[in-house]
This record gives sequence, structure tokens and C-alpha cells, in this order.
Amino acid sequence: MRAPPVLVQVRFPNTKGRHIFVWLSALASRLMCERYALPDQLAAEREFVPMKAWWKFDARFNVAGQQYVPAIRLHDGQTEAVMMRWGLIPSWAEGKPPGEPPTCIDADQIDRSTLHRAPWLNAQRCILPIAGFYEWRLTSRKYRQPYFVSLIDRSVFAMAAIWDRSEGEDDDVIESCSVICVPANDLMARIANTQRRMPAILKRRDYDTWLRGTPAAAKGALRPYRSDWMQAHEVSPRINSIAADDAGLVRPLPVLA
Repeated sequence: MRAPPVLVQVRFPNTKGRHIFVWLSALASRLMCERYALPDQLAAEREFVPMKAWWKFDARFNVAGQQYVPAIRLHDGQTEAVMMRWGLIPSWAEGKPPGEPPTCIDADQIDRSTLHRAPWLNAQRCILPIAGFYEWRLTSRKYRQPYFVSLIDRSVFAMAAIWDRSEGEDDDVIESCSVICVPANDLMARIANTQRRMPAILKRRDYDTWLRGTPAAAKGALRPYRSDWMQAHEVSPRINSIAADDAGLVRPLPVLA
């Protein structure tokens, strides 16, 4: 059983000495999805077919929090492809993150999160194109063994996310996002054996619902993905360093004789 969320008091820089209460789980949940791999831009555009594309990126193998990542969102009724910072900074923070911006938020905490509630109610939902993500299993020897997780016969797929826009005193605008996490399926429960959560992977039929649907309809798309549609293998601990970013990171570890 997961521990219940804890309410903590935080003083944010733009609140003139006032304190705001924040659900600690909304801040700590960033640990549930730490790294992922990006497909190349052409593959992402074939999968999601955005009406407007402002993004520019290359395939990557070690995307980490606070870096800029490609995202698809709705703008004036049309899908547009943009770059966003991974780690949500709320609009009221005026460009100054209240601590480390959370890369993830639990689906069951969105309505109670001081950081995420407003963008959720404003339907500021987006899709992050990915080729796969990393998760760590705690072994009996207390070693965190990294795994690369992907979909069978799919080189590009979608993580559900929520975004916000924050403007600082110098008029610098930051658009940022958090990935949404759901309970782990059987495969992920064996790997993510300390968190037992996984990123919300959208089915193709749910792309439009996630971007255009009501909050109730969108929340219905947030379900654990089927284990038998996924695959995972152990990878090198080099993924633990954000300095590494090459195709060797996703290769399976050699099987010892």
C-alpha cells in the first residue's frame, strides 16, 4: 500500500511572505519517471500528425528533468507541436520554480495539487512523444538495476502530460509540463517495485480524447497500459548519469554464461 500524501507548508518567492500548503506527493512524484528516450522528429510527426509544427529536435536516449522536450497540445482548436521544459512551473510562480519543478504527478493527485489543479481544470493537457522510458528495480542487494521499457512493435508512443505557462518579471516565458503517472501494471510492478507506478501511456484511440475531451473523459484515458503490449530489459548503469546520451544506453545487458 502506498503511503498517504502529506500536506506541507511552503513559502514561495512571489507570495509576499505568505505560506501555501502543497501536497508533498505532488512534489515527490517526480521520482516515478526519471528518464526517457526520444524518437526522431520525422517519426514523431508521422505518429501524431500535428497541424502545426514549431518544434525541432533529434533522437535522444537520456532525456532528464528540466530539459526541453517535444510536446503536442491543442491551440485554437488545432494540434500544434512545440518544445516545453520537463518539470512544471505553475503560472502563479512568475517563472521562479517553487523548489525543483516536478516532472511527474499522480493521476489521483491532480485535483488536489496546488501546482497542477489550475492547468488541469483549464484543459492544458499535452502528449509527449517517446520511444521508451527507464525504470529502476531495487534488488535484494539494495542495488537499483535500470531497465529500458518500450512497446512491442511500436517505435513511437505517447505519454500523457499536463502543461502550464509561467511569465517572469523580465517577460521571459516558460512553458513546462509534468508527466501523469498511474498505478503500475503487472510488468511495471515487478520492475518499479518501490514506487509501483508508471507513466500514463495513451492508446492511439485516446489521443484526441486526451487533448480535446472533458476532464472526465480525459481522466478515463488514464489507465495502466497492458503488460502484454510492453517489453523491458536490463540496461547499463551508465543511464544514471545525464552526461551519457547514446544508443548504447537502450541496448540489453549481455547475458552472463
